[in-house]
Amino acid sequence: MTTAMVWWGIVIYILIALFIAYLSRSGKQTNMGSYFLGDRKMGGIVSALSYSATTYSAFMLVGLAGLTYNGGVGALGFELIYLMGVSLVAFFGPRFWVVGKKYGYITPSEMLGDRYENRLVAVVVSITSCLFLIPYSAVQLSGVGYLLQGMTNNEISYTTGVVIATVVAIIFSYIAGIRSVAWTDSLQAIFMIITSTIVVLILVHSLGGFNEFFGTIETERPNHLTVPGNGFWSFVTFLGMTIPWFFFSLSNPQVSQRLYMPASLKSLRTMLMGFMIFGLIYTLVAVMWGFSAVVMFPNLEKADLATPMVLSSDAVPPILGVIVMVGIVAAAISTIDSILLTLSSLFARDVYGHFKKGSTDAMQLRVGKIVIPIIAVLAYLFAELELDLIAVLSVASSAGLLVVVPSIIGTFFWKRGTAAGVLTSVIVSGLIVIILELFKLKPLGLASGMWGITISTILFIGVSLITKAPEQKANEFIDVIRIELKKSK
Repeated sequence: MTTAMVWWGIVIYILIALFIAYLSRSGKQTNMGSYFLGDRKMGGIVSALSYSATTYSAFMLVGLAGLTYNGGVGALGFELIYLMGVSLVAFFGPRFWVVGKKYGYITPSEMLGDRYENRLVAVVVSITSCLFLIPYSAVQLSGVGYLLQGMTNNEISYTTGVVIATVVAIIFSYIAGIRSVAWTDSLQAIFMIITSTIVVLILVHSLGGFNEFFGTIETERPNHLTVPGNGFWSFVTFLGMTIPWFFFSLSNPQVSQRLYMPASLKSLRTMLMGFMIFGLIYTLVAVMWGFSAVVMFPNLEKADLATPMVLSSDAVPPILGVIVMVGIVAAAISTIDSILLTLSSLFARDVYGHFKKGSTDAMQLRVGKIVIPIIAVLAYLFAELELDLIAVLSVASSAGLLVVVPSIIGTFFWKRGTAAGVLTSVIVSGLIVIILELFKLKPLGLASGMWGITISTILFIGVSLITKAPEQKANEFIDVIRIELKKSK
């Protein structure tokens, strides 16, 4: 595979994606609802494919493959726990959708601020999301950088890959807001699942078929087929990494915001089913890539180079390797531009909207567009630090977002929850997570996410019990949801 082929693959992908993004334009995106939520008219299939491409980013075919290379089959269990966590969407998704449509919410944090009758709640939750999602955006940029660097033997530098991903993500976000992102996501999801599956079949065939493939691993790296294997997947490590992933669909606003977008509850259900099928196939594919790298390149210095090395190997036809590389780049960019749109909507709606009293929807939309490149540059600067192991960094970011989960659950199921409980739990536990991550501390051997959600839950319940709850709003939420869900049956 030549560097010229890689460049041509990137150029062709960008041109096709730009064309599709342009076609996705429907009328003028003149308000927050149209630009950030697609007027709440997304169909089920498009929603499923977009949700899949946004969620399964560089983390999967670069990060999860690297995690498999590093620690073995425990990575499969880790990712299947995440897939099980998506079942939370079946429970919470319709509730998000109902109240989003009823009250016109643009962001999940806006919903929390209204439910607990305190706009400061929305501000704090939005700032918390920005603090932890910008590093997660950087992880996606790093994935593209490592991929292009590894596949071209450093002829395309890490920084060049990061710059390409940053610029393209900004452009896609601007063309038509979430519509362009959703439609390019759909193209990318189909592209990803087909090409990556083909590559797995080719790899296994070139390595002697499934029996010989796993026989080689069992002989040369038997620890990779057991848990804890080489020691990487100790119980506390597994727990610390899977808990943030289990609640990912609730804690990450770029994911939960998409629950407002489907045109109907039927579309929402289609989105969920499509995503579950896609996720299972893609998980198996990513893990198999990691195992293939174990057989083919047993002594890599960086586990995150497993996928680039496999794709650039003689076992994969060059043209197919380029196509799959483009799919991974596209997946990473789809996650980045989704996060850019979500964080810009959080800032414009909840932070700017709080401090700029009387700001109109149009004013908030202008502010949202202005901050998109600012957020992208911050993610770029973070990516330039070149921190190691994409999968671990992804989990660390999700660990910080875990602190909001008790408040989200309380929104729908606990009338006694209060704004004071939300503010205390999010601020205090969020700071604790940051401190633990900065100083790489694990009290009692437990990861930051475990401490974050435990302390957040205790504080949310404890403070709420000694402060006055907005019971009228709580009852109103429950009644609206009960009535609408009953109608849909």
